[in-house]
Amino acid sequence: MTEDIDLICVTGVEYVKGYTMRLEFSNGKVKLVNFLPLLKGKLFEPLKDLRNFVQFGLTHWALEWYNGADFAPDYLYRNGGRLERATTIWYKNNDYTK
Repeated sequence: MTEDIDLICVTGVEYVKGYTMRLEFSNGKVKLVNFLPLLKGKLFEPLKDLRNFVQFGLTHWALEWYNGADFAPDYLYRNGGRLERATTIWYKNNDYTK
C-alpha cells in the first residue's frame, strides 16, 4: 500500500544540527531529513555553508531558504527518516531565521 502524498505540505520545522532538520507534514507525520546529500546544483551550492543553510523559513507549503531555494514537500517526505515523536518550532511564512 502506498501513501497518497501528492498534496502534502510542510507545516513545521525544527533545525536539529549540521544539515539535519525535523519536518512536520500536513498528514501529521514527522520526518528527520539530512539535507547535505540533497544540496546539489547551482542554487543549492551556497547552502553548503552552514551560515547560509540556517537562513530558512516556511512558505505557504514548503521549506524555503533566503536565496529562493526550496524542495518539493513530497520529495522531502520521501527522503526523510520516520520519527515517532518530535517537537517542532513553528515559523511564520517567510520568517527566515537569523
